This record gives sequence, C-alpha cells and structure tokens, in this order.
Amino acid sequence: MQTNLTEFILGSQHRLAMPVGAYSGLHLTGKTVAKATNDYMIQVNSILALYERYQSPFLQTAMDLSIEAEAFGSQVRFDEGEIPTITGRLVTSREDMTKLFAPKVGHKRTIVPLSVVPYLKEQMDGKDAFVLGGMIGPFSLVGRLYGVTESLLLTREDPDLLTDLLKMAVNFLLRYAEAFRGVGADGIIMAEPAAGLMSPSMLARFSVPYVRQIIEPLQTEDFSFLYHNCGAKLAHLDEILKDGAALHHFGKPMDIVAALQRVDDQTILAGNLDPASAFVGSTADEVYQQTTDLLRATAGRRNFLLSSGCDLPPNMSLDKLDAFYQAVSDFNSR
Repeated sequence: MQTNLTEFILGSQHRLAMPVGAYSGLHLTGKTVAKATNDYMIQVNSILALYERYQSPFLQTAMDLSIEAEAFGSQVRFDEGEIPTITGRLVTSREDMTKLFAPKVGHKRTIVPLSVVPYLKEQMDGKDAFVLGGMIGPFSLVGRLYGVTESLLLTREDPDLLTDLLKMAVNFLLRYAEAFRGVGADGIIMAEPAAGLMSPSMLARFSVPYVRQIIEPLQTEDFSFLYHNCGAKLAHLDEILKDGAALHHFGKPMDIVAALQRVDDQTILAGNLDPASAFVGSTADEVYQQTTDLLRATAGRRNFLLSSGCDLPPNMSLDKLDAFYQAVSDFNSR
C-alpha cells in the first residue's frame, strides 16, 4: 500500500538518501554507544546532531537488535564502543519456552526508543521529516533467543517448535510496533537479517507470514513499515515482497539494479552501500565515488532510496558520511 512516506519518496524531484546510522552522531556529541543505548536523551541528541549536519528528512532511532531479546530475559553485553550483543541462549528446549513470560512493552530498554520518538516528533514539528522507530523481526528475534544456527536447524528438525517460538515472537513484536505507532512514529524499520540465511522456500514459510502478521493490522497511510534484510539475495526478493511492507531495504548481497528491474515503479527498494567495504574500508574519496556509481546505476528510478546496506558502525569517521552526502548533493545538482 502507498503511505505518506512512500508518496514523499516517489514524489521527490531529486534523489533522496537515508543511511542507517544513528550512532554516527555520537562523534558530534562525545557520548558512548553504551550510554546511547541506555539513555534516550543521549540517543536523541545524537540523532538531532546528525540532522543538524545533514538535514536528512529521515530520523531513525538507533538500530539495537538486543532490546527485544533482553526484554524476554536474555543477557546483554555492553561495550563502550560497540553495539550491544546477546550472550548465550535463553531458550534451548520447549520446556524453556513454556517458562518464559511475555514481556511488557516499555519493560527494560524497550522504553528507550519509545521515549526517543515523541521527543524527535516534537523537534520536527512543522518540518518535512519522518521519525522512524526500530525493532527486530520475528525470525531474527527467535534467533537471538534460541540461537541463530539452532533456529536454522529447527526449520528441518523441529518446525513445530520453531512455529511456536515465532508465534511467541509475533505476540510481543505486534504490541511493540503498536506502541511505536502510539507514541507518534511515522513508521518503523523492522530488521529481519537472520531470515536472509534461509533458502527462499524456508523464508517464505518461517519469516514472511510472521512479518505479515505484524504489518497487516498496523500499517496505515500515516504509519509505514520498512523491512530490512541485509542478508537477502535476489532469489529471496519475490517472497519478501509478499510481506506487505511499504518499503524494502537490502544489504550488499542484493543485486539492487536487477531487483529494481523486477519490480514496478511504485515498489520502493532501498540500500545498499556496504558499511564494511564501502564506508569503513574505504577512503572518503572512495565513498564519494561508490555513492556516485550507485546513483548513476539507478538513475531515473524514483522508487530507489539510497542508503547504507545496514547500520553504519559507530567507529566510522564522519568524513565518510560527509562524502556520502556530498555525492548525493552533487548528483542532484547536475
């Protein structure tokens, strides 16, 4: 379905850019990743610092795929310069699953991004800007609770247990996404990277239907879902597009030019400059050239939103992001 966000993108007279990387703003505020993932005002200030520097119309809460698993009881490791990570497995059997309590929305650090959104909305009042929340997708959440490799094995060895775990994940994520809509978010980026490790047929069985169960009852003209999968390839595309999301965001493995040739001009795809090779592993001049090359390869495609293929690492220097935006500006000036 078309939403305010998709109409804004499709109606733009110039190329738009939405790199994923709220942590980059910490270079401007002098705070750490660990503090930003625990203190909503530190995160707000990081996001606003990026907005002041680049004036991007897309403001995003920080991508932190440990939040939801932590709400269920998983242990989280915090390092000053690294994005939080889940340690160990909370669930190793059906018996473990039956002992879990459904977490409350707002419990533990779920309150952080839910507090960031309304503050950003207030700051953006009257401006052409979209405030986007962030959450993990259902199969990827199961992967953090049960283990990614172990969850992939369940697709063959115990699909019934996997199905029950996915239902549990959807129950919480549906309420979590609804909370983002309730605090005024214009949309939400749902990250489902672990699903990209499955075959297209398994993704169609164990990811897409559960993603759709979250999107269908909540997506409206005013609230868009942006599906993110940094592991998906062209072979996954047709199945992923059945999830109903307003926009689909992909990483380096996706052949974005070929993907654009397979969709109509109203289907928005986004991506896919690789954070590791195109940003961290390149000079600023190389970032500028790679950005320009992707803009040229997708010229005339208003249904393509330029972005990083995944979250930009916190340790990436800002001169790379400066070069990215400069390339966009120069391309639009031609």
